[in-house]
Amino acid sequence: MLAKAWADLLHVPTFDSPPSAPLGLGDFFWRLGVLWPYKLVGASVGMSLFFVAYFHLLNHPKFPVTVMPLTRWDAAIPFSPLWLLPYVSLWVYVTIPPFIMTRGRELALYGVAAAVMSVLGLAIFFFWPTTLPPLDIDWTRHPSVQFLKSVDAAGNACPSLHVAFAIFTAFWLHRLLRETKRARLWQVLNNVWAGAIVLSTLGTHQHVVWDVVAGTALGVIVAVGHAYCSWQIARRGT
Repeated sequence: MLAKAWADLLHVPTFDSPPSAPLGLGDFFWRLGVLWPYKLVGASVGMSLFFVAYFHLLNHPKFPVTVMPLTRWDAAIPFSPLWLLPYVSLWVYVTIPPFIMTRGRELALYGVAAAVMSVLGLAIFFFWPTTLPPLDIDWTRHPSVQFLKSVDAAGNACPSLHVAFAIFTAFWLHRLLRETKRARLWQVLNNVWAGAIVLSTLGTHQHVVWDVVAGTALGVIVAVGHAYCSWQIARRGT
């Protein structure tokens, strides 16, 4: 398997945290320090490559661009600039699982899964570029959101990779937090944060409902595929 090959290639040592250890501040910083060069380089290189490809496809579509249709559910969450905070918080949220991992093989498998989801999403953007319909909103009245719109235009709409990564991250955090004594509290916070990010894609009008549905499906598929690969690797004792 690709994940196994990558982990073997890196020869990353394994550091296991005590079972049922409370996720206190001290434990959190300890986890950050484990394998930190791999975490820092992996996150920096991965995000850089992703954004280079993302914005290239956004600004240079190779095929006719499809305008995503609106549904009656799109009006259920009215626009508000307050949704901008949970929207941009995704880039903090997605770094939590890899940064608190303490096992090299687990970190490698996470990187493979995140890369697979990115490639799948970018491939869809390449062959089926999409955009949002025109919206009757004066963005000059909302400078913060206007800046977001100027940087991340209405293209690359479906599937919403914002939603896909939020769902994928929520699955990973759910798995990691099961090991802690404060699992219930942290699980609630995890679910609320992920849910706020998903809703923010609609509240900022960066996406429509169909984008969210497709992004959710992509995130679930990759998360389930990752869980299956992890189980297979663990079962074989490799």
